[in-house]
Amino acid sequence: METTTVEEDGDDIVCLDESFFINDDYQLTTFTFGSQVLQLLCLQSASTDFDLTGQLVWPGAMLLNTYLSKNPELLRGCSAIELGSGVGVTGILCSRYCREVILTDHNEEILKKNIELHSPPDNSNGSAGLIAEKLEWGNSDQLNQIVERHPEGFDLVLGADIYIQIVIFHPSAFNYMDAMVLSEAIKHGLRIFEVVGSRSVVGNLEGVIFEITLQ
Repeated sequence: METTTVEEDGDDIVCLDESFFINDDYQLTTFTFGSQVLQLLCLQSASTDFDLTGQLVWPGAMLLNTYLSKNPELLRGCSAIELGSGVGVTGILCSRYCREVILTDHNEEILKKNIELHSPPDNSNGSAGLIAEKLEWGNSDQLNQIVERHPEGFDLVLGADIYIQIVIFHPSAFNYMDAMVLSEAIKHGLRIFEVVGSRSVVGNLEGVIFEITLQ
């Protein structure tokens, strides 16, 4: 880890290198969704620290993957981009059915490691092409670069995140969060529907999957 000390108005300010926020104590972990078995490098303990949230598998991804594994017809032949891919558990599952999957996150290094595990040179497992792209929330330059590299667009946008397709939170906050998600979607010209039968509990959290389309 590298640090830099900067003097500002007589005070020393310590600037930490990005590696300070990276915990690379990954363990190879097996996940099973229906007939699909995935082995991924990830952390085993939860953290909300910057750059650590995307290095483990969260309940939202487990809920979304369980649903997708039961409805693979939603993915067959599609091109997809996943926002906030983390370790890539959802995007890699989708690659078993999609023709192309772009995985994005602010830390794309763990994505690249897991893509290597699931992308043999001869593509003998029949999976779609997997590509990792760096994308931080609110970074329009990075987003524009991705759009330029993929001008044909995508059939599906996926994300196990509270603002995208899946919501995980304590039941006591459920009604408020439902209303907030619906309100934000309408405000941005989107149509949002709760996927029937998707509301379930993962661990001690309740979640739901939303389908979002343009009006």
